[in-house]
Amino acid sequence: MSEQNAMIEGAPPGLLSRRQALRLTGAGLSLIAACYGLARFAYGLFVPVFRSEFALDAGTAGAIASGSYVAYCIAIIASTILTPRFGGRAVATAAGVIATIGVLVVAAAPTAGVLAAGVLIAGSSTGVASPPLAHAVAHTVQAPIRDRTQTVINAGTGVGVAVAGPIAVLTHEHWRSAWVMFALVCALATVWASFTISSEPAKRSGGGVGETLIPRPFLPAGSARLLSAVALMGAASSAVWTFGRDVLVTTGGMSESGSSTAWIFLGAFGVLGAATGNLAHRFGIGTSWMATMFVLAAATPLFTAYPGVVAVAWLASAAFGAAYIALTGLLLIWGTEVYTQAPAAGVGLAFLFIALGQAVGARVVGALSEEAGPVTAFTTAAVIAVLGAFIRPAARSGHPRNSPVSSTGADRSAGPVR
Repeated sequence: MSEQNAMIEGAPPGLLSRRQALRLTGAGLSLIAACYGLARFAYGLFVPVFRSEFALDAGTAGAIASGSYVAYCIAIIASTILTPRFGGRAVATAAGVIATIGVLVVAAAPTAGVLAAGVLIAGSSTGVASPPLAHAVAHTVQAPIRDRTQTVINAGTGVGVAVAGPIAVLTHEHWRSAWVMFALVCALATVWASFTISSEPAKRSGGGVGETLIPRPFLPAGSARLLSAVALMGAASSAVWTFGRDVLVTTGGMSESGSSTAWIFLGAFGVLGAATGNLAHRFGIGTSWMATMFVLAAATPLFTAYPGVVAVAWLASAAFGAAYIALTGLLLIWGTEVYTQAPAAGVGLAFLFIALGQAVGARVVGALSEEAGPVTAFTTAAVIAVLGAFIRPAARSGHPRNSPVSSTGADRSAGPVR
């Protein structure tokens, strides 16, 4: 056994052993899958039935999705402040409880107003979940396996989306039953997290790892590029997340099983996309970001170009899922490169801008779909992705923007936030 592996197995005081880190990874991935894949992004999977059940037009459906992203923005700010004070376990458990409540409200919604309230509550859980998991990994996982832990937890979104698809297929038109099943999954993930995640708050002066809530400087060199790029990525991705399946069903006339399978492909290939975050270590963040954004841009208009062709829909879904999760993995690295003194807060800010972009994008895409049709709306989203592809990290002294990224950065405390 190498000296590094011995250190990992032995677990220095205050840090988790390999086995304990695996349990944390499993609990974190499950919580992300429940909050992101089910409580937040499953809304897009059910937009066709929601539009029929509650007589929603595209603009209203987009406005509800936009509200979910706004709720995320508010929640992540609150959670970032509360996590160092109350510890990861309490806040992560609260995220699971909020997700469960929000999903149950959706399941029981008698009106569009109650549906919107449930979607907002459920969507806010994602913002609550991200900081405590970032906190837990940063303060308890040893540096040699910290990046790997972050990457696996980050893949939880794809896992949740992939799980939502089969449930939708099994329940068919009984969508309320599907959301009750989602609530059960959220509750189980919450229980697991409550028994696994450390309850220790961030250590203050007197030793240990401290945590800076507000980066100083707040906008360091390179932050304008980072935040602009992620906002455009969020806006571009909102088309598929909100209206992807709706287009396949309403425009393409695709069957329930065919369109749900497309959603399964999106989630399953999203899990594979998490591994492509390693591209940054080989090709550099800038090159990897541009290439992956081009994949996102190419996949988006495919949803409306041939919405009735099953093979094309599945290909577009797989490409979009892989690209989206890969991009979030790249941002974990890019954000820590920009905010070296406050990596968790810096990456949290980056993903806050993704949600802001999604909030605006969902509203714009919904309005464009209503006025000019889905082809125009999705093409606009693709153009936004292309624009975002050309915003790359600035070259820094001693660290060219396209140079491979070192994987030894022990200070990468940013977590699975989206």
